[in-house]
Amino acid sequence: MLTLTCPCCGVTAEETELTYGHEAHLKRFGPGSTDAEFEDYLFNRKNPKGVHFERWRHSYGCGKWFLAARSTVTLEVYGTYSAQTIEPPPELIAKIKEKCPGWEDWQ
Repeated sequence: MLTLTCPCCGVTAEETELTYGHEAHLKRFGPGSTDAEFEDYLFNRKNPKGVHFERWRHSYGCGKWFLAARSTVTLEVYGTYSAQTIEPPPELIAKIKEKCPGWEDWQ
């Protein structure tokens, strides 16, 4: 079972207290976008084997959304951070690169 620490309230919770919100850091397309861009936003996801960035909601706690970096292979959680950030914090990227030497980047 996944255990994540909510960066908003500081509570460490099991995944049963959280709600999964799919892939993080998606570029959203709306009015004025091409059909291909909008289709890509709606239907295409990375689904990597390895490091993955996800959205989570602390449903049975503070109710706020946050982002998490974890491994889809080992379920190891590298860290969590605020949902209001555009990209993962540099210290989290450094931690992931230290644990996964062949990892390219988050984009």
